[in-house]
Amino acid sequence: MKNEAPRIQSKLRAHAVSVPEVMYKASGIIVNGRRIKSLLFSTDIAVIANCNADAIIAVYPFTPTVEIMQSIIQIAKRPVFAGVGGGTTGGPRVKNIALDAELHGAQAIVLNAPTKTELILQLKEEIDIPIVLTIASVKEDICTRIEATKPDILNVSGGINTVELVKKIRTYYPDIPLIATGGPTSETIEAVIDAGANAVTYTPPTNGELFKELMEKYRAMYD
Repeated sequence: MKNEAPRIQSKLRAHAVSVPEVMYKASGIIVNGRRIKSLLFSTDIAVIANCNADAIIAVYPFTPTVEIMQSIIQIAKRPVFAGVGGGTTGGPRVKNIALDAELHGAQAIVLNAPTKTELILQLKEEIDIPIVLTIASVKEDICTRIEATKPDILNVSGGINTVELVKKIRTYYPDIPLIATGGPTSETIEAVIDAGANAVTYTPPTNGELFKELMEKYRAMYD
């Protein structure tokens, strides 16, 4: 008899965003007793509410706001790694947003790659949830950066160079908790896991893409 978990799926919840099965090859990162292997990279609350990812990584290219963060945490019903800025948004504003994220239930905060070392050290003194530092370029002096800031988790987001960047980090830091951008396909996700990522962010289809698929199914009913 195979030791496989039975699957139960209700009819109305069958249409949801599922992370690729290859995600389960990752070791995961245990954060406050909860193992996280897959993180959904989205701020779309409809997608967030209808997915099976272990956690949500909510980073976006705008100034972080409390309203957005609270909405995502409320709807997610799972751990949220909340983006709090650190690039364009810096200084006391980041600290205020980070503390608010912790108090509203975020599992961790995510800092942008340009975040100043001094600010990271201040955050480590003022908040209790993990600090996730983004590493975005193979040209960065990664060792100096890590030694200076001592982040709890790294978030590797190097675009087409992500696999190379993960391998480079693992050369010097084989045990540091590491999340990597896996993109939208099983192949790209498996590549970053094999390179050494403990957990992977998955880029889901957009709401428009999902709706297009559903509408085509509806139209086919009239053929």
